[in-house]
Amino acid sequence: MHLTTNQREQLTPRQLQLLKTIASFEMSQCYSPTIAELASKLEISRSTAFEHISELRKKGHLSASPGKARSLKLTSKAQELLSSLNQLHSNAAPLSSTGISLVGRIAAGEPIEAIENKEHLSLTNQFGTGDEMFALEVKGQSMIEDDICDGDYVICRRSSVANNGELVVAIVDDENATLKRFYKEKGRARLQPANEQYQPIYSDNCRIEGVVVGLIRKF
Repeated sequence: MHLTTNQREQLTPRQLQLLKTIASFEMSQCYSPTIAELASKLEISRSTAFEHISELRKKGHLSASPGKARSLKLTSKAQELLSSLNQLHSNAAPLSSTGISLVGRIAAGEPIEAIENKEHLSLTNQFGTGDEMFALEVKGQSMIEDDICDGDYVICRRSSVANNGELVVAIVDDENATLKRFYKEKGRARLQPANEQYQPIYSDNCRIEGVVVGLIRKF
């Protein structure tokens, strides 16, 4: 994908920084930042942040959703711009391969023959790459009966839909993110915890952001 000179010249450095910050926040939190959160991260005033956001909307890089606290959504134009910049950065400085040596198999039942392999285990090999994949650190104890504990990392695939019983990242009331099992009920969604000390969340305003496909735990 080629980045044209006009694409770069129409944004100020601060406006480009805002777009990158919004994209990074959405990737890590799975929901958009508020203007106050954005201003705090960039160490600028809310009025300054609002002025830049207004300009980015005029230029077609942010969609307009008046009346919502978390309405800072990147348009396809902005996503294309950031993707082009990332590609240029990757071409200029290729990343080294990362991974952990995968040297064989270990029995959890009957012992098996020890044969050493010469491979590497990486998140990329296991789950793939691209914007459709992301990871989140788990905070809290609501899913411990599914063996998902505080401090674990869940690997997620971006999706706006989920099947009943799937473990999802969901946004409730456009601003609160939660990790729960999803069940569709008549006129509403039920987000079911895996801890008897927690109550299910019922919502008629629930948005699926991703489906959990893996778990990482550090002992």
